[in-house]
Amino acid sequence: MKKGRQKKQTAAERAAMYGVLVALAMILSYIETLIPIPPGIPGAKPGLANLVVFAALYTMRPVDAFVISMVRILLVGMTFGNEFAMLYSFAGGGLSFLVMWLLRSKNLFSMTGVSIAGGIAHNTGQLIVAAIVLESTAVFAYLPALLLAGSVMGAFIGLLGARVIKRIPGKIW
Repeated sequence: MKKGRQKKQTAAERAAMYGVLVALAMILSYIETLIPIPPGIPGAKPGLANLVVFAALYTMRPVDAFVISMVRILLVGMTFGNEFAMLYSFAGGGLSFLVMWLLRSKNLFSMTGVSIAGGIAHNTGQLIVAAIVLESTAVFAYLPALLLAGSVMGAFIGLLGARVIKRIPGKIW
């Protein structure tokens, strides 16, 4: 095989990679449950599991990264959460993925910038669902705190993700 060319993955190899990455994201989600939430920012989390999705977005096909994200949200919701937690996570994760994919595909921002935008989009998606579920726009008063949290955690995941991606030899798929 020529240098720089990759062989086509089999269905079994793809399933195994999905399994490994979803399991890693689930482990990181569990670790997040052990981190105390700062007072005044209920529900704020570091987003460690998003590190896996972020790295997948830069090293795999977008559809693979999306599947990993959605399967992780489903399994973590069933394991550690409930229906509402899954609803909020799907909204946040879906909007976050869409924003990161668009920015990544257009090369508009650095990796850290893409991650920050993803963190902000995640929190915004969750607030939109909260406003719908609660039938109130009062939840948007919480937006400044969530924008700050999304920016800080997005920067952290982006910086860490960039370091991880540098160590991955080329595209996985």
